Amino acid sequence: MNKPAEISQQTTTYYFIRHGEKDRSQSTSNPDLLPKGQKRAEFWAEVLADKNIELIYSTNYKRTIQTATPTAEKFGLEIKKYEANNLFSEEFQEETKGKNVLIVGHVDTTPKFINKILGKEKYKFIPDNENNRLYTVKILPSEKKKSSFKHYHLK
Repeated sequence: MNKPAEISQQTTTYYFIRHGEKDRSQSTSNPDLLPKGQKRAEFWAEVLADKNIELIYSTNYKRTIQTATPTAEKFGLEIKKYEANNLFSEEFQEETKGKNVLIVGHVDTTPKFINKILGKEKYKFIPDNENNRLYTVKILPSEKKKSSFKHYHLK
């Protein structure tokens, strides 16, 4: 069987998280994570440990990169940057097809990205005080799309 046909028979799974708790005392639009946010980043690496993550994407902000880093280190992956205004491009779809992908974003970019994949407005902005949602979006070989989210609380 040739490679393109093989890939088309696989499920693509996207895992979306929002960055961990950021340091709001920093007077910058690009703050670091708080210690609690760093702990949450480590926690996400544990939660995702059995998901066979093959690619990791993050917006180009310290807080999202810091959130993605523990998972990237766990899987030995490089963090790829994505532009929030170019969500679910053809290039992205081709690169991620048939893979398990982590995408780290924000209160607004995460629901927009998911909605773009689904082709409908299913999710609204994430409440600003919630950094604990894991969204899962699956594109089945039939091209049917499924999504869900679950709250994960720090231990």
